[in-house]
Amino acid sequence: MPIGKLFALGGVVMWPLLGLSILAMALILERIVFWVQVVRPQERMVRDVLSLYRRSPDAAMHKLEKNIHLPIARIFLAALELERATPEEFRLALESAAQAELPLLKRFNTVFETIISVSPLLGLLGTILGLINSFASLRVGDLGGTATSNVTAGISEALISTASGLVVAIFTLLFANMFRGLYLRQMALIQEHGGQLELIYRRHHEQGAFYASPQ
Repeated sequence: MPIGKLFALGGVVMWPLLGLSILAMALILERIVFWVQVVRPQERMVRDVLSLYRRSPDAAMHKLEKNIHLPIARIFLAALELERATPEEFRLALESAAQAELPLLKRFNTVFETIISVSPLLGLLGTILGLINSFASLRVGDLGGTATSNVTAGISEALISTASGLVVAIFTLLFANMFRGLYLRQMALIQEHGGQLELIYRRHHEQGAFYASPQ
């Protein structure tokens, strides 16, 4: 059966379902582009920065500034740009900067959850409306006649909206779970490498304090 005919048989709820499916695809494409640009380049960059920072903090700062489009680079810079910060202040700066990046990493999660929840309900609503229309056309004296076959056909048509709602919800759920996994992996990466940077900074701070003390 042609898609256009299926769409027409699904009833009025097919229009909001179409809108939700287009919205979901647009947001999914945006998130795919975002994570492709972040995941692999960021992992390589952060390893290089930690290695550089052990030898030359200025070189590490320069590399971070060149990669300012990456979330972890902005987090590290927010802490490293503090002048004469104590290790405690450095840690707080890292934590605050990481919290500031959360909305970007979790972007559209609420929209995905709404689409996943609403789509099956819209499909069910379309089925109920279709059943109401089908049974409304049935008259008591027509049982077993052509009206009954029309009702049977109407019920099968009404189920199209439920199937469509489930397809939209399942499709969105698969990608939403993938993005959630990437977000959790990203947070683990920030915590791991942020802790390593904090340890290196603490050693530099202690060494600076030692050399600055009177002999």
